[in-house]
This record gives sequence, structure tokens and C-alpha cells, in this order.
Amino acid sequence: MKYRLAIFDLDGTILYTLEDLKISLNFALSANGLPERTLDETRRFVGNGIRKLIERAVPENSDPGLTDKVFDDFNLHYKEHCTDHTRPYEGITELLSALRAAGVKTAVLSNKADYGVQELCARYFPDMFDYAAGERAGVRKKPAPDGVFTILETLGVSAAEAVYIGDSEVDIETAENSGTDSIIVDWGFRDRELLISRGARVIASAPKEVLKLITEN
Repeated sequence: MKYRLAIFDLDGTILYTLEDLKISLNFALSANGLPERTLDETRRFVGNGIRKLIERAVPENSDPGLTDKVFDDFNLHYKEHCTDHTRPYEGITELLSALRAAGVKTAVLSNKADYGVQELCARYFPDMFDYAAGERAGVRKKPAPDGVFTILETLGVSAAEAVYIGDSEVDIETAENSGTDSIIVDWGFRDRELLISRGARVIASAPKEVLKLITEN
């Protein structure tokens, strides 16, 4: 076995969440009299947590109080609607089942708010992860390595025995900062050319490729 632990990003890696993110974003923007954003704009804005999504979506030089209000409205709406259009990417459930059957530990580390991570993992991947965490107070977001280090310590695995799987430049940097290998997927929220330009060295185009890269020496 090449790795003992596979750590997955959530949005754009194992779950298609973009439609629900866009709907909640536009609900919050519209509620505050601001112009709505397209699906492609939402795609470009995600990756660094909800707060950064909101900061990128509101007009430049907006009053901080307005940004706070949009942020709060987004969270209220997303908590109720985060599963409306979200779905696992094809082949992900089978990938996770195969990894666990092979004795590989599995975890999720996301910059999504922790409430969203817990809700979505429980709904779509019950009992398929040994550890799952999103953005929490007192823990630096990715690409800081703090969350990866917590997972490694909790599950008793060294960085050399772990691989981080994600779909963005944030995930590439997270793996580099934590000393793990990475597998970057090209079915998510960033295109392959951008991923290569940001340093992705191992890129997978299907979950079965990820399984092979993790389990074969």
C-alpha cells in the first residue's frame, strides 16, 4: 500500500456544491440590494472559505458592516439549503468504499464552515470518514497546514504515509505546507491548465485513477 491515509478536500473534489453555493450567495446579495453573481463567478470566488467568498462577491470597497450582513445572511440560508442541489461526483462513493476496504484511513479537510462539512458528510458519506473538519475558530484555514497536522496526529499517521486530494491551488499549497504528497483532480472548480501552472505534479481525471495512485506502490 502506497499510503495509509487519504485526506480529501470537499467542494469540487468529492462533492459538486457549486449550485447551492451560488444560490445562497445570490440570496444574501439580493437581500442586501447588491447585484447577483454568475455560476462561473462563484466558481472563481470559492476555495478560501465562506468569508473570502463573500468578500470577493460584494462590490469593491463595500462597507465592512455590509459585508458582515451578507456573510450572516449567506450562512442562515446555506444552513437550510446546502443539500438542495449538491451531489457526490460520479465514482466517489465507490472510491471511498474501496479505500476503506483496502485498510486506508480517510479524512476530509475543507475551508467550508464546519457545520456544512458535518452536514454534507453525514448525508452523503455516512461512516465513510475517520475524521472530518471544516473551518473552525482558532484553526488557520488551508493552505496553512494546521488542519492536516491535527488529522495526522489524531489518526496516528505520518506525513510521509498520507496523501492530500483536492481540486485547487489551495490544495496544492496545503499539501506542500504539510509535507504530504498530493493528487489534484481536474473535474472540480479549477481547470487543468491553471492547476499545472500552480504546481500540480500528479493530476487525476477520474476517481478510479485516484484509487490506483493511492493503493498501488
